[in-house]
Amino acid sequence: MKRKLLIPSLVILAALGGAAVLIVTSPQVEPNSPEPLAPTVRVREAAPQAVQLHVHSQGTVAPNQVTALIPEVAGRVVWISPSLVNGGYFEQGDVLLRLDDKDHRSTLQRAKAALARAEAERDHAHYEHQRMHSLEQRKLASRSQMENALKEARVKEAALQDARANLDQAERDLARTEVEAPFNGLVQSESVDVGQLVGRNSAVATLYAVDQVEVRLPIADRQLAFLNLPVGQRGALPEGRQPAVTLSADYAGRILQWSGRVVRTEAEIDLASRMVNVVAQVEADSHAEPPAVGLFVEAEIEGLVVEDIVVMPRTALRNGNRVLIVDEDNRLRFRDIEPLRLYRDDVFIRNGLAGGERVCVSPLQTPIDGMRVLPISETTAG
Repeated sequence: MKRKLLIPSLVILAALGGAAVLIVTSPQVEPNSPEPLAPTVRVREAAPQAVQLHVHSQGTVAPNQVTALIPEVAGRVVWISPSLVNGGYFEQGDVLLRLDDKDHRSTLQRAKAALARAEAERDHAHYEHQRMHSLEQRKLASRSQMENALKEARVKEAALQDARANLDQAERDLARTEVEAPFNGLVQSESVDVGQLVGRNSAVATLYAVDQVEVRLPIADRQLAFLNLPVGQRGALPEGRQPAVTLSADYAGRILQWSGRVVRTEAEIDLASRMVNVVAQVEADSHAEPPAVGLFVEAEIEGLVVEDIVVMPRTALRNGNRVLIVDEDNRLRFRDIEPLRLYRDDVFIRNGLAGGERVCVSPLQTPIDGMRVLPISETTAG
């Protein structure tokens, strides 16, 4: 019985002894913190340059000149041009409307007859005046007779001038029975038909010119600083200070563009939107027609040219107008900068960066000042 207990006891003691020997002779493990891996970031070198600023707006094309077609004489309409319909095109000098001219021709004939009579009476009065003058010199006529003859000659001369004026008026009235187009344009609306009696100064149609159109473009007050406009200027701009503007529209499945100029600013500021309206003008030329009236267009206005501007993507901008600089030791450093403006996907930086400095443009969740990074130039990465 004792032998059965002794053998297991010896085995247990031997195992404990072996474990103790292993513990005593095992190597000591010293803790070691691994060096964190530096994150890879994209960088762009700061390169100050001159930048052309642009201001964007939008508006609707409107005619530069709109007028009412008004006959200057009364009469019955006897003919209407096929162009005198809504949307009809006409050119300057085209006859758009004819009125019955019978009465005006009769008036012209009477004016011609009155002129012939006045010329005969004037000639007779001048002859009598000369005859009386001769008789007076020979003491055969009194002074009062001479004065009466002179008066009669002057009255007949005045009557002749009146007859000539009446003839001119009759000729003009006859010519006005044909109503001509004052410019190249389109008919916006018309309200006349053959047989209708129209009075003097009664509007029969509304016309607008097509050789020149305008677009009113609202500009935010803070955006005016980027335009090359005279300070405090209101009304028409001097020709040398008119910014260029490019208008574009998606029309009939195509992108169309036109070039024009900002020709004036409006005096009032919209109280609700705090916008200032500038007016762009587009003229027709031999290469292209101006945009159609009523078309909605996008406008890009050419502004100032500013020097020493660093252009960076918006991703480079951190909270509080700061950027991350990668120094010579490839460590991140925060830098305060002064942005000029945010434009589309870029930020224009006016102050705070020197040429050649590397700016981190990669998004980082928790950047730390002094953190080591592995920079890759955007040109190398691309």
